[in-house]
Amino acid sequence: MTSSASSVHGATGAQDAPAPLHLRPAPTGLGRRRALRALGGGTLVAGAAATGVATSPAAAAASRTRRPRRWNATPVASRADRHLLNRFTYGITPDLVEEVTRLGGPAWFEAQVAAATADPGAADRLVAGWWPDLSLTGVEVLARHTAGTRSLWLLMDDYAQRALARRIVSPHQVLEVMTEFWENHLHVPVAADNMGVLRVEYGDRVRAHALGRFEDLLRATTTHPAMLAYLNNNSSTRWHPNENLGRELLELHTVGVGNHTEDDIKDAARVLTGWTFTWGEFETRFRADWHATGAVDVCGFAHANTDATGKDAVGAMLTYLAHHPATARRIATKLVMTFVDAESVPEALVDRLAQAYLEHDTAIVPVLRVLLASPEFARAVDRRLRDADDDVVATYRVLGVRLTRPRNEASAARQLRSQAASLGLSPFAWPRPDGQPLGNRAWASPTRALASMTVHWQMASRTWPVVDVVHPTMTQLVPEGRLRFDQLVDHLSRRLLGRTASRSLLKAATAATRIGPGVRVDSRDRRLAAGWAQLVAAVLDSPEFYYH
Repeated sequence: MTSSASSVHGATGAQDAPAPLHLRPAPTGLGRRRALRALGGGTLVAGAAATGVATSPAAAAASRTRRPRRWNATPVASRADRHLLNRFTYGITPDLVEEVTRLGGPAWFEAQVAAATADPGAADRLVAGWWPDLSLTGVEVLARHTAGTRSLWLLMDDYAQRALARRIVSPHQVLEVMTEFWENHLHVPVAADNMGVLRVEYGDRVRAHALGRFEDLLRATTTHPAMLAYLNNNSSTRWHPNENLGRELLELHTVGVGNHTEDDIKDAARVLTGWTFTWGEFETRFRADWHATGAVDVCGFAHANTDATGKDAVGAMLTYLAHHPATARRIATKLVMTFVDAESVPEALVDRLAQAYLEHDTAIVPVLRVLLASPEFARAVDRRLRDADDDVVATYRVLGVRLTRPRNEASAARQLRSQAASLGLSPFAWPRPDGQPLGNRAWASPTRALASMTVHWQMASRTWPVVDVVHPTMTQLVPEGRLRFDQLVDHLSRRLLGRTASRSLLKAATAATRIGPGVRVDSRDRRLAAGWAQLVAAVLDSPEFYYH
């Protein structure tokens, strides 16, 4: 663990990542200032009025500006379907709107699960060969690091950037969302010691079980070399049991705080003694001579533990813990915090999800079905604030920015991690085993808001990144023919935010461009061209983008 929690909490800027190359500050001209003031309302946090980012879409909508005229030629999903896409994708696109409108929300979700199950490698084919070192074995990675050819740190940069690229391009968005959920729940920081030789395959294993049963996922990850190394179980012996993995297994991965005792931790650690791996091979192995035998009791799991091989005991313990009612509630609670509301968790929904989890043998998809059909989910529209990763990925997706094969370090695909880091935290870099925060408060600082506006401006103005990337032009984003400016704002709101434009967004757009709502424009309009970047940035800086 190389960084303190305070260095990243609140998205104040993690020290584990350098600023992107050619980082340009957000513009400070009067147009952008006027636009930010026009967004109205409060801010991401109290006292941060200078950022101009409203506390919620509802607050922004309170502005008494004239209502924009609608541009119905650009379709939007229903409110319920937009909510589904906002929570289970990384950014609404025209293709997604067409799919969810044609199929309906529940059928769209089922189609996503079926497609990801049938073809989990679809996203990887779209970025095949972009980060070739990720296909190397641990032995090869270590040899290159030792020879000074390429460091483990750079490989972990590749890993983070591939994850972000997958989220941008993947047709299987639900798979990407659930992979992130589980990697955060069973968190192993990429900056932990020697993770470069272990972490890639660990992430692949999580991804393989992301839409499956939690029992299988728990068994696949608990004794994986990355988890063993991170929580020091690789040196845990019957003479000196190390309690780190036993503690986090109970406290974080399964039953949770308040549902176990120190004796439970000690016995779990004893069951796990002897599970290690060999440096140079990087495969899990069991050392019977290291295993502590003798009866154990872990949260009601009783086992004689007389076999020196220890394999039966650890497998039985993990199965028991995966099916424990407290584990069911813990998983259910994290699902609710992630997809419904992290600030005020509806306990009745947690109860129903936990019941579904136990009734379906720890399978996650049936639990998600109950969540999606719940009135609590339906009421939770626009309550979640995008974190750093989500902000960057959504910006690429809604703008329709297309990544191409990276040729050097300035390539867009190799700047994704730095873009996310500039908002406060690199992917998978949270330094503690509890995973990055789920609540809005952690991402609601003025510093984060200003950093987001910088990224939005760079993307809107097409000033960074510019290598191996295709940004949409104004001509491509403006409808054909002439239309009123307020209709153009409505079109952009539908295209980038998945909803019709609010009064406050029109006010911000007018302030940013100095173009009146009734002025007719087209893709060749010089005034529009002069203020185009400010207009797009105003849409991305709106509360409707930050909250989803």
